[in-house]
Amino acid sequence: MARDSRRLNRANGRLSAALFACALFSAALFTPSLQAAPKSNLTLGSTNITSSHFLVSDAMAKAIMQGIPGSRVSHIETGASIDNIRRLTKSELDLGLTATDAAIIAINGTGPFAGKAVPDLVALYAYDLSVLNIAVSQASKVTNLAELAGKKLSPGIRGSAAEQLTRQVFKTLGIEPELVSGTLKDAVEGIQNRQIAGYSKYGPGLGIDATLRELIVTTPMRLLSFSPEQAKKISSTIRGVGFTKVANAMEGQPDVLAPTVMIVYAALKSAMTDETAYAIAKSIDENKQLLIEAWPHLKNFDFKARALELEGIGVPLHPGAKRYWQSLK
Repeated sequence: MARDSRRLNRANGRLSAALFACALFSAALFTPSLQAAPKSNLTLGSTNITSSHFLVSDAMAKAIMQGIPGSRVSHIETGASIDNIRRLTKSELDLGLTATDAAIIAINGTGPFAGKAVPDLVALYAYDLSVLNIAVSQASKVTNLAELAGKKLSPGIRGSAAEQLTRQVFKTLGIEPELVSGTLKDAVEGIQNRQIAGYSKYGPGLGIDATLRELIVTTPMRLLSFSPEQAKKISSTIRGVGFTKVANAMEGQPDVLAPTVMIVYAALKSAMTDETAYAIAKSIDENKQLLIEAWPHLKNFDFKARALELEGIGVPLHPGAKRYWQSLK
């Protein structure tokens, strides 16, 4: 009888231990304080320091640090979209600026990513619908895109989405300017010294970039417009690119029809947890006033709607970021 009692006690002890272990496991799953925390040390890659997009990216770094207590975000200068995607694949960045058309060619392994597709590239949030301005000096005598044939033109920062799209645009239209890649400083000095006709650069929203604002103080410039036929051909050929009629971009100049793309911050799905992606999206949304202070035109930007449009364009959202944007009413 005593032996049976001891056996029963041992069995009960084992059962209690098993139940206790299950309780701890359940607590780990469902207690928020025990869930995985977002990454607290992040590296954010944007673009050239003289670009208007660098200014708003700095505001994003502050927004993320404000939204994730105790976090540190290192904001670094890069060659923009294409360069950022390559840096993401090398684990040099946690998140990086990219235009949607650049993201699409990376995901699908075309253009500069031929044979090197990045299928797990995902967006965290969209922050602007930007126009690609092609500006030339009035001294160049160029008045339309076709007249750029044989003329020297900077297509944008080497490794940027502007450079990639500019090359695609002229190839699609069958126009062959002499494209000279380099830095923004190279482009500005080349225009001032009459070594090149002009350059292309994404603006903030539908405006002109800070470098062009400074340039027109000393150098008369002209924005080139696309014809409706050219716009239709490009939109049907290059995914992620639309066109918008831009009014009053430069004082005293007519309206221009120009390419527009969504600009996003992206990461690699395999390298970023859902918790981190959710926290970043939430931080940007809840602290977007910091971005608006840097770029006032963002007061009319619908961060939720633009983020949720991305998958239709061809750029998937990170599951964690998607969960956040879909949770908003």
